[in-house]
Amino acid sequence: MRGTVSLSLLASALVVNAMAADDLAGMFKEGKASGQIRAFYIDRDYSGASTVERDGLSIGGYLKYETGSLNGLSAGTAFYTTSKLDSRSSVAAENDLTLFGADGKGYSILGEAYLQYKTGNTAFKAGRQKLDTPLAGSDDARMLPNLFEAYVLSNTDVKDTTLIAAHVTKFAAGTFANAYNGGAIGATAGYSAIVGNTAKYQGKFTNMGDWAIGDSTSGVTAVAAIYSGVPGLKLQVWDYYAHDILNAIYAEANYGWSYSSGVAPYVAAQWINERDVGANSVINKVDSDFIGAKVGVKVANFDLSGAVSHNSKDASSAVNGGTITPWGGMPAYTQGMVTRHQFLAGTDAWKVAANYDWKDLGANLNTGVYYASFDMDALNGYSEAAVANKTTEAGFDIIFNPQAVKNLQLRLRGNFPRDFKEAAAGNTSWDEYRFIANYNF
Repeated sequence: MRGTVSLSLLASALVVNAMAADDLAGMFKEGKASGQIRAFYIDRDYSGASTVERDGLSIGGYLKYETGSLNGLSAGTAFYTTSKLDSRSSVAAENDLTLFGADGKGYSILGEAYLQYKTGNTAFKAGRQKLDTPLAGSDDARMLPNLFEAYVLSNTDVKDTTLIAAHVTKFAAGTFANAYNGGAIGATAGYSAIVGNTAKYQGKFTNMGDWAIGDSTSGVTAVAAIYSGVPGLKLQVWDYYAHDILNAIYAEANYGWSYSSGVAPYVAAQWINERDVGANSVINKVDSDFIGAKVGVKVANFDLSGAVSHNSKDASSAVNGGTITPWGGMPAYTQGMVTRHQFLAGTDAWKVAANYDWKDLGANLNTGVYYASFDMDALNGYSEAAVANKTTEAGFDIIFNPQAVKNLQLRLRGNFPRDFKEAAAGNTSWDEYRFIANYNF
């Protein structure tokens, strides 16, 4: 299941109101409304096999209400929406669908509707909700995130340890799912392996198997242990049993330390192992391993890092032995802003990145740059011909929080993949810019 929200804090995140109500009326009186207004503009100018320029402009976000707690019980609901503002072109190929529904129009969804209960160090949450875990997550990269129907139990009775057990039954793909339409690239980049599934199911709560492989299953059962008892060290292990599809293990270790000079190095390693389980009509064999490592150093407000990864290959396996991530999970250290080829079969990838926080100079500004390279094996399954090829991606990210408007974040991002896809007619490349405004309340 990916992590924009700290996994080790999942238990505490389930509890949204510290105040306890005396009765049902008080439960609603002590409730809390929150939300986000998001405006998003994207422009992508292709070169190579295509010379189309496409863009999109949308406004939307979510409105959420969470009740107070009555004897440990509380409830929440959230409404998500995206509305199309762009009207630059009536040509479908010139409109970026990753901000809208699969039909190119805005849509709305009751994305969260849950009950939660807390007693002592144990919390339970059931219903429609947002998840952020390594191999199933919200992937909130465009207008609306992925959402789930799930039952999540967490406990922190063991010192410095969070234990999690979950069963996930349904998946509602967000707007970013429109970037993919099945095949090896869809299955390994966080979405469905089935051509046409995005147009059929995007924005709807759908059986986990129907979405992933076009075959109904009993969902995904997951257990996890997260340990942080040693200063600077965090260990986590997740086991996902996707009924009649695969069993996936995700393991990660992060360790950081600091010197009196203010220099703070860190290292990290991750491993994903997938094997098929049960039987289905689409994926008969899953056999893959992905390993990644990262090293970095922080000096004052500067952060410099480098990462490498390798994915196995197996011509007799689904997607030739690539790592399958159908439900938005994307934890790899080497992924680009848009390029996720590190999970394609036989790919060796590396990435360098640098970030600087300008707060000491009086600016609420954070800037970052990166460069990633993906050496793809002939079995990658995405290239038009079965040949090895190389994809690169450079990019930047600028985040500004103006002091004049509290809770407003302005963000400018750019990515510049080269040879994203190999084809006889010419390799696909592009320059893309995004402007995002988020106002939280």
